[in-house]
Amino acid sequence: MDGTTELLSISAFARRVGLAPSALRFYDDCRVLRPAWVDGATGYRFYSPAQEARAALLRGLRDAGLPLAEVAVVLDGPEREGREVLERHLERMRDRTQAAKTAIAAALRSLSTADSKTEARIGGAELASAVRQVVPAAASDVERPALGCVLIEIDDGEVHLVATDRYRLSMRVLRPAALEGGPCRLLVHAADLIEFGQWAARFHQVTIQVGPDGTRARSTSESRVLVTVDDQFPDYREMLSALAPPEYRVIVDRLALRDAVNSHGDAARIALSFSGDEMTVSLPDHSIATTLPAVCHQDLPQRIGFDPAVLAPALEAGVGPDVLLEIAAADRPVVVRSADQGSFTTLVMPVALNTSS
Repeated sequence: MDGTTELLSISAFARRVGLAPSALRFYDDCRVLRPAWVDGATGYRFYSPAQEARAALLRGLRDAGLPLAEVAVVLDGPEREGREVLERHLERMRDRTQAAKTAIAAALRSLSTADSKTEARIGGAELASAVRQVVPAAASDVERPALGCVLIEIDDGEVHLVATDRYRLSMRVLRPAALEGGPCRLLVHAADLIEFGQWAARFHQVTIQVGPDGTRARSTSESRVLVTVDDQFPDYREMLSALAPPEYRVIVDRLALRDAVNSHGDAARIALSFSGDEMTVSLPDHSIATTLPAVCHQDLPQRIGFDPAVLAPALEAGVGPDVLLEIAAADRPVVVRSADQGSFTTLVMPVALNTSS
């Protein structure tokens, strides 16, 4: 072939694009990066400088872990199919990354607590209040035993109590009066924690001690074992971080809303709608409506459905006269906060209304 001086040998091209000559030969065999010319006598491969962009993209895709068959679709298939391949692979990578982060975090927690002791001193009444707020979100009909438990997480100078039954999630954040030792996570059966909360309410302060020999709680005059469960609790932090920013915020009298929801307690679902300075609680067919004064920062364009058996306990567990609802969309989890105590948060899943809104 004339003009081979304009082409690059396989070694020269390999240096330019950051691929080994053996990789270039492999990609030639797989038909994803063919040489511009092959010497018929010697079998030497030669590449054109115009192929550098394709080689760089190929290398990047392989470095990102894309299977070769999918690389071929991105390089040579229709643009729409290539985009779909890349989006699917990106989602797979996110899942793998999150799984790895969760596994490593669990391993680090186990290492940090294997031979150390953690102590957190908390007000007894405050701890008892947190237990009362969080426990209702634990599952009662347990398919996964961990969902019948409450997570007690000590980390970053705070104590988190978390429970979820997959339809709601409740979390109370406590700031201990004193904290020593590294982070740790405990799972305690909801029923056991209720009894523990009743015990803690009798004392001004309670110290939770976690060490190689187990978990204990002590006051100035008494001490008791806190039985824990060896199981994997859902990654609630990931659930919270995945929440979309709220588009709508509504403040309403907490007990009035609770009573309105409970008045429909036999219904499978109720509908909430918001407009101006009012909230309306009704059945999906718009019947039996209760209107409550509310502060709506923005009108919600459609009604949102809830299971009364799930929403009512979330309102009951709150404190203070008002409740704040933070809504991203009618089909996304709704954040229910005590308006004057942001340390208690509940996530409640809406339900479909199955009727025209």
